[in-house]
Amino acid sequence: VTDAFPKNELGKALGINSMVISIASVIGPILGGFLSHLGWRYIFYVNVPVGIVGTIWAAIQLKELAKIPRGQKFDWAGTLLFTTGLLLFLVALSFGGFSGWTSLRVILLFAISVLIMVAFVYVENNTEQPMLDLRLFKNRILAFAYSSILLNGIARGAVTFLLIFYFQGVKGLDPLQAGIFLTPFAVSMMIVSPISGTLSDKYGARGLTSLGLLISAFGLLGFISISPQTSLSELVVWMVIMGIGSGMFNSPNTSEIMGSVPPERRGIAAGTRTMMNNAGQVISIALSMAIVFSSINMQSMQDLFAGRRAGSASLAVNEFISGARQAFLISMIITIIAAFISYLRGPKPEWSENLKEIKEEV
Repeated sequence: VTDAFPKNELGKALGINSMVISIASVIGPILGGFLSHLGWRYIFYVNVPVGIVGTIWAAIQLKELAKIPRGQKFDWAGTLLFTTGLLLFLVALSFGGFSGWTSLRVILLFAISVLIMVAFVYVENNTEQPMLDLRLFKNRILAFAYSSILLNGIARGAVTFLLIFYFQGVKGLDPLQAGIFLTPFAVSMMIVSPISGTLSDKYGARGLTSLGLLISAFGLLGFISISPQTSLSELVVWMVIMGIGSGMFNSPNTSEIMGSVPPERRGIAAGTRTMMNNAGQVISIALSMAIVFSSINMQSMQDLFAGRRAGSASLAVNEFISGARQAFLISMIITIIAAFISYLRGPKPEWSENLKEIKEEV
């Protein structure tokens, strides 16, 4: 997308791209809810033909417009260290919810994961073709853009995850109904994304991204007061607000990242953006579940999610609601921090004539 559009229309193009992704996000939960009636395995089976068709179409239709460097090598060491470090960190988060955060096992897992990530940074700084090009973070605008993506992923990733369990375990909705009630997120994001992308072409990304994150924080503030008696219409309002905030953040932020790197660095810039977002969402789910598990025992959790004890009088429901409120509160605080960090981004970076190194602006 970045290669195919002029720089002054990049925000608009990526906004349209986000709109298409949002359409898929509307269809996905509804289709998943429908397929679950046939059996949960069909939710995964349906991805196989879609993936095959998409891969074949991309191989035929997509052409590289920029010259790709030859002789590139896969960074096995960096990939192994990053995967292992992140995995141990997630395991530590999961165990912390069960056995307590002061458990020796949890502390050791956290410590080992940190040491591995330190080794990962060292390897990436001394590898010719790293998995994660840390030179990107030497520029202020890219560093804060990536940091805000990571924090937004941590804050936003588990929201739909928790709401699914709320809709099914507390409200007693079936999977299809729960999927339908999640669509306000994607619908509002679908509407706002191209608008915010176009505005970022004219006014820049700094204000739009920060405002979008603050709007998302306001939506999370509404979820903090969630209870078994909360109406579905009220939840829809808060979901719409969060969707508007996400739409205002994603398109301008992506546009500024992709417009700040030369053509031969766009692949790793886009990959780093995706990695930050995905890592944040994975951490978000693990952290939220750890918080919820700190409030509810495993058997009650299983009974609630299986629908065997659904209802406002259930002790399991009250325990789950307490944990979910804490998770939403932490997500709101992280989102506010992300908004502040996003606002700290500086002017757009300049690249040297040979397009090899980032000139850091102070």
